Amino acid sequence: MPTQGDSDTVASGEVADQLRQEFRDESAEVLQGLDLILDAGRNGHGRAEDIVPAFRRAAITLRGQAASNGYAALSAIAHRLDDYLRSVSLPFLPRVWDDLQRFLDTAQDLLTADPEASRDVSRLARGLPHAVGFDLKDIQIRNVEVMLVMVPGAQTHFVERELQQCGYRVSVVSDTIMALAMALQIKPDLIIVSAVMPGGLDGIDLAIGLGAMPSTRNIPMAVITSLDPGDERLNLLPKAVPIVHKSPSFGDDLFAALDRLFLI
Repeated sequence: MPTQGDSDTVASGEVADQLRQEFRDESAEVLQGLDLILDAGRNGHGRAEDIVPAFRRAAITLRGQAASNGYAALSAIAHRLDDYLRSVSLPFLPRVWDDLQRFLDTAQDLLTADPEASRDVSRLARGLPHAVGFDLKDIQIRNVEVMLVMVPGAQTHFVERELQQCGYRVSVVSDTIMALAMALQIKPDLIIVSAVMPGGLDGIDLAIGLGAMPSTRNIPMAVITSLDPGDERLNLLPKAVPIVHKSPSFGDDLFAALDRLFLI
């Protein structure tokens, strides 16, 4: 005979299924709207300046809602789209129209697929378009995926540009909890994290945790910090993790850290 606990479990599952279906329906509507906006802009019937804000709003919304509804791959792709959009400016380069269509098609495919299906999220993300902003003919694009865990600001932008100039593909994550989840999904080739981060999990905690977990311990890491070299918190880091201090020689120190990690 079913117990009250069994009934509560069934009811809870039904609510979760309903919420997940609502997410799918609402997200499908958003993606269809983006498709119309993109098509109108491409054919001269819409304003190009409206496209990036619309795509960014959708990317930010999908990034959080997809993760909470069990669509981890879609969340990762939405984050990658947001990274890409930060590099786009007007007037659009010709490739931007096709790039945005690829992101959109990928998101639509993931939304209609079984979220429980096994898929290589890392390979999927790496196959998406690179950031705009450099003449790709002048840069040797490396098959190196870098996750940069820092709060938005001038320092973050500088580090991102330096890495992009090296031909690396950079994904900026401003939240350590999200960075932990994405590291497990994307499996980047390098993680660079700021030692001090807001929230309950700081950058040093993140680096130590990633270095201890079997699934991420072999991912090279570096820590950027303005802490005093003698700060005891830095002594907790694994010895293999280079520490890059914010100083006048920051650029050279960053290059040396990449060289030490055999990424140059």
